[in-house]
Amino acid sequence: MDTPVDLKTLGGDARIAYVRAVDATELPEDLRQELGGIDQLYAVHGADGERLALVKDREMAFMLARQNDYAPVTVH
Repeated sequence: MDTPVDLKTLGGDARIAYVRAVDATELPEDLRQELGGIDQLYAVHGADGERLALVKDREMAFMLARQNDYAPVTVH
């Protein structure tokens, strides 16, 4: 879960990142075991729908996207 990802190499030319809340129950068991009691995370997805990152809060998700030259938008 702490593997560094260079978001600039993912997602092709589309520079929009979609941020959405994710309940821990939606994640595979092996990931849930690493969460240490966190019930909700935020996923950052590329324009093609691929999940690029999981982070612990919304602010961090937006910051991560912007630092990698993505324009983050919220998805409900």
